[in-house]
Amino acid sequence: MSYVDGFVLPVPDANRDAYFDMARAASVVFRDHGVTRYVEGWGSDVPRGKATDFYRAAHAEDGESIVFAWLEWPDKATRDAGMKAVSDDPRMKTPPADMPFDARRMIFGGFAPILDA
Repeated sequence: MSYVDGFVLPVPDANRDAYFDMARAASVVFRDHGVTRYVEGWGSDVPRGKATDFYRAAHAEDGESIVFAWLEWPDKATRDAGMKAVSDDPRMKTPPADMPFDARRMIFGGFAPILDA
């Protein structure tokens, strides 16, 4: 069965183009290492909640939008090997100062699908 990595992160609105340039380049690296689907979404209808929401979860600041992304892998073994290969790939060596977002506020995790309808 497939395996999914999910991400939620705040990105400054002024960095939207730079973020998507980075995402396009990263998608090539991830695909080279086994990802079958790479999706990035810029928040366009992300409500602010009363108890919790994506903004609070990611510690978003004024002038930032939420990005929701996921990567699909054929299985967890491919994902585990692929993530190691991606982290070792020189194309992914971006100095933190050059990142168009604050990676410390990115929420991420791996998920075993229980329903794919």
